[in-house]
Amino acid sequence: MAKLKEFKEIKLQDLAISEGQVRLSGVGKDIDELAESIKKQGLLQPIVVCPAKKEGKYEVLLGQRRIQAYQVLQKDTILAAVLDERVDPITAKIISLTENLVRRDLNRRDMIDVCTVLYKKYGSMKDVADATGLPYQKVRSYVNYDRLKPELRKMVDNKMIDQKVALRAQDAASASGKYIPDDAIKFATEMKSLDSTQQTELVRKRESDPDVLANDVIEAVKSGPKSTEIKLKLGVVEYRSLDKYAKAEETTIEDAAMTLITEGLTNKGVLEE
Repeated sequence: MAKLKEFKEIKLQDLAISEGQVRLSGVGKDIDELAESIKKQGLLQPIVVCPAKKEGKYEVLLGQRRIQAYQVLQKDTILAAVLDERVDPITAKIISLTENLVRRDLNRRDMIDVCTVLYKKYGSMKDVADATGLPYQKVRSYVNYDRLKPELRKMVDNKMIDQKVALRAQDAASASGKYIPDDAIKFATEMKSLDSTQQTELVRKRESDPDVLANDVIEAVKSGPKSTEIKLKLGVVEYRSLDKYAKAEETTIEDAAMTLITEGLTNKGVLEE
């Protein structure tokens, strides 16, 4: 049975992925995020390798994603735990499977908890992003989920509405300074059938007149002026960036574009009331 021999830095060019790796799909997912995390925190866990058939080369048993992240960071070497003998493919698969069963990737709930704790400590989403290496938009999404009221959080968890709709409904239901659960549920239920412009308008109307009844605000928005559709050509880089932002916000690309346009107009001070 192979045993740990030593820890040492090994050149990436001397590594080959073992046939025993069980993680075959989604290997490259979020590699940029992992690379950024390693850049911020360092390599918290060495890869595991064994000698390859070719002298001076090694087979990677655990850590192919870490190697990919190191390639993104343009590193030449990586710290590895080296076994004292070569491992056959079947044994390699057992080792790889065991690690992936024991060391589950953090799920969304875990990420929400971690980011929320860090946000409460640092007081800034940017600081959390800087400390963890996570994209700012994902940190914001995780932290915002935690501030949802129970009834809206349940609707999100049950996929009745997306998180952005829940947040807008909560804002509208809190316009008077006091959160009204029944209004929040009513707003959320109606908002999911409205486009992002109408959702934003609903929140704006409720905030301008907090005493107006929820049903009246909803009816006013539904019967009000319709949205104007425009066609906009984006470059490849801009489209990919917008798509990445939309996925991080867990919303549609149209809603993401509308959000950015609204924020931009507001920041420039030209958004008409």
